[in-house]
Amino acid sequence: MAAQNKQRFSVSYASSCVFVFLLLLSSFESMEGSAMEAQALLRWKRSLPPQTVLDSWVDALNSSSSVSAPCQWRGITCNEQSSVIDIKLDNTGLMGTLDHLNFSSFPNLLRLDLKINNISGVIPPSIGALSKLQFLDLSTNYLNSTLPLSLANLTNVFELDVSRNFITGSLDSRLFPDGSGNSRTGLKSLRNFLLQDTLLRGRVPEEIGNIKTLALIAFDRSQFSGPIPQSLGNLSNLNVIRLNENHFSGQIPKSIANLKNLTDLRLFTNNLSGEVPQNLGNSSSLSVLHLAENNFIGNLPPQVCKGGKLVNFSAAYNSFSGPVPSSLQNCSSLFRVLMQNNSLTGLLDQDFGVYPSLNYIDLSYNQLKGTLSPNWGECKKLTLLRITGNQVNGEIPEEILGLKNLAKLDLSYNNLSGSIPKRIGNLSKLLILGLRGNRLSGSIPIGIGSMGNLASLDLSMNVLSGSIPYELGECSRLQYLSLSRNQLNGSIPFSIGKLAALQILLDLSYNSLSEQLPYTLGNLKSLENLSLSHNNLSGSVPNSLATMVSLISIDLSFNNLEGPLPDGGIFSRAEAAAFSNNKGLCSNDIVGLPSCNDHENDDGGTTKKKLVAILVPTIVGSALVSLVLFGIVSYILRKRTERVSDSNTTFRDVWYFFDGKVTYSEIIEASKDFDDEYCIGEGGSGKVYKVETPDRAVYAVKKLHDSWDDDQMMMQNSKKFLNEARGLTEIKHGNIVRLLGFCCTKVHTFLVYEYINRGSLAHILSDAKEAMELNWSKRIRAVKGTARALSYLHHYCIPPIIHRNITSKNVLLDSRYEARVSDFGTARFMNTDASNWIAVAGTTGYIAPELAYTTVVPEKCDVYSFGVLALEVLAGTHPGDIIFALHSSSDNNIDLKDVLDSRLPFPQTQEIVDNLCLIMNVAISCVQKDPSSRPTMSNVTWLLEVQAAVG
Repeated sequence: MAAQNKQRFSVSYASSCVFVFLLLLSSFESMEGSAMEAQALLRWKRSLPPQTVLDSWVDALNSSSSVSAPCQWRGITCNEQSSVIDIKLDNTGLMGTLDHLNFSSFPNLLRLDLKINNISGVIPPSIGALSKLQFLDLSTNYLNSTLPLSLANLTNVFELDVSRNFITGSLDSRLFPDGSGNSRTGLKSLRNFLLQDTLLRGRVPEEIGNIKTLALIAFDRSQFSGPIPQSLGNLSNLNVIRLNENHFSGQIPKSIANLKNLTDLRLFTNNLSGEVPQNLGNSSSLSVLHLAENNFIGNLPPQVCKGGKLVNFSAAYNSFSGPVPSSLQNCSSLFRVLMQNNSLTGLLDQDFGVYPSLNYIDLSYNQLKGTLSPNWGECKKLTLLRITGNQVNGEIPEEILGLKNLAKLDLSYNNLSGSIPKRIGNLSKLLILGLRGNRLSGSIPIGIGSMGNLASLDLSMNVLSGSIPYELGECSRLQYLSLSRNQLNGSIPFSIGKLAALQILLDLSYNSLSEQLPYTLGNLKSLENLSLSHNNLSGSVPNSLATMVSLISIDLSFNNLEGPLPDGGIFSRAEAAAFSNNKGLCSNDIVGLPSCNDHENDDGGTTKKKLVAILVPTIVGSALVSLVLFGIVSYILRKRTERVSDSNTTFRDVWYFFDGKVTYSEIIEASKDFDDEYCIGEGGSGKVYKVETPDRAVYAVKKLHDSWDDDQMMMQNSKKFLNEARGLTEIKHGNIVRLLGFCCTKVHTFLVYEYINRGSLAHILSDAKEAMELNWSKRIRAVKGTARALSYLHHYCIPPIIHRNITSKNVLLDSRYEARVSDFGTARFMNTDASNWIAVAGTTGYIAPELAYTTVVPEKCDVYSFGVLALEVLAGTHPGDIIFALHSSSDNNIDLKDVLDSRLPFPQTQEIVDNLCLIMNVAISCVQKDPSSRPTMSNVTWLLEVQAAVG
């Protein structure tokens, strides 16, 4: 018995020893594994640039840390055996590459999250060693490789995201399981597959349908082409398919309509064609369906909202015909609907219902009939209602006036009749009101004057009568006003001059307006286009119209105007047709109009002859006396000048300052003869100094590099300088820095500008604090102001002025953050054979490509530089990489989020987003390699102002 007990004890003791040995062995292996992982992480750290995010990663041998040190490092998580299972360093600013990260050292890694960083280089093929990995997110970095085939070894990964990188190549079918059901490789566990905003191209392999677990496919804004894989219809777990903004062609696979779990289908902006499956929506509860901007034909699926959950629906810019989907009538979940530019039919008052959540609906340019239903007034959250270009009739229902959030209402080009509702002023948030091209009658309601936010008002092409209400002048933010082609009468109200924000257009043509032009029109300093033709206006043209410095076009034809046209401004360069068919207008500047010097009253010929006989001797005698006195005074002054003049400081005739408040000596003294202490900038043509005179006036003085060694050269160049500078002092525009004066001597040649206090865009964008203060609204305003300035220089000035050096250093911001273009026309002061001519013609990074092979600088070079500048304002830094990508690819598709300055939060309102998208797209068109593909600055300004207002 004792022997048996002893035997049992021996066995038990031996078992315990084995257990303890195995436990110790496991512990030692765990410790060894942890040390191996720590060393792999430290080796990777040493390969990266120094950065604080990895400061906690220190060698355990050289610190008081325990052997499990990696588990306490930032971004590292371990399991109970102290093995690394999670590397999470997302959104930390991490810089470097993955080249020296030994993935095989992490056999238990489950999660690798490095998104939103500054990681560049390639995705190493060794990443396939992470056999247990379940989550891989490398999105929003600067990776530029292809997708390594070794990813097929990640059979446990359920989320793979490499979006927003420069990933190239194509999707290899070997990344996916082979469909046999027992495949040992391939991304067979994948649920979320994201390849957004990459450079991947070519077809998506049919083998993608072998990943039965797939729930989300997001390939939007890449370069994929060919047909949509038919096999997607076999993926019964699919919730989201986002293939938008690629180059897919062919038809939508019919099997996709059978996916019962599908909630989000985005196919917009591709080359898809044919008919959309008519059962789409029957089997699922779609919340998002985007079909816009393709080549679809036939009917829209009738049951797109069968599940009653549709929120966003777009079918715009296709060739759909037939009725509006019947399920939309009671689809109360709708938030945003775009069906414009198709050939849809139906009755507007019967096919649409009440949508309590609807924010935006555009039904423009279809073939819809019927009337405007009062039900629209129940859509209380509507901000945009656009039904332009249909066949809608009847009156505008009063109920629409209850839409307190409505910002854009466009019912143009229909058959609407009746009057404009008197309570239209209740729409206090309205920015855009378009009723053009209807049969509206009656008078213009005075309530429009209470719409203080209105930016665009177009009531043209109706049968409105009565006078223009005086209250219209209270619309202080109005930029676009067209009342043309109506039956308006009476005078143009003086209050029209209060519309100081009017910039794009004032069109009152083709009415029956009478009496004189109000002189207050001259207050519209920002207005670019004025049309008052085909009215009964009489009297003379007020001289104040010559001070409208921004006018590009004017049309006063077909009126009863008479007398001389004003001198200067638009009246020095307009065509004669703009003043034709009047009672008796004359001008000494416009070819084709009678000269005012030739006007003579024939009935008073005899009287004139008598006056001539009396006045001629008197005038001649006075002239002789004046000549004698002038000679005496000139002699005295010449002698005085010879006594006190120094040849180095003589101005001769080349000194001008517009108000006489500062003298040459004050400029020299205040700047200590242009000491570098006062220098605030330097460019290709000279240095800029901040000069404060004794009376505390502050000027920016640009001292040009040009100087002349002999009197003959000085005389030749000073005459050229004088002619050019005098012309530039006449330029007056709210977005251009005013040239106040100039000086040309043998020692100094300089220009005196008004001083703009906030400094240049380059300075502001380079300073983190100031860049944050320059929010999105201010940046939008800066871009638009610069565009207006260049449009003025190109299209208003005669001869046109090409800036030649538009950069962020030459765009200044004043105290109200308004853009002020500086350094304009400086190149015109330089000798065309001077060595610095090319330097004046541009700055590296802003120069148009064609200047590499020509010295001719056309206006399209300024357009290119403007495009660079606009992208720089959006990005917060010079957009060299963006432009390189645009020029090296035939596709101009860029995502706004990839452009915007990361120092500012993403804009929170759709209006700001729309404006930024518009600026980005216009800028892209401006930096095209081919100059003929670039718009003019006039078109740029039109797009940025009008399109933003009506978009």
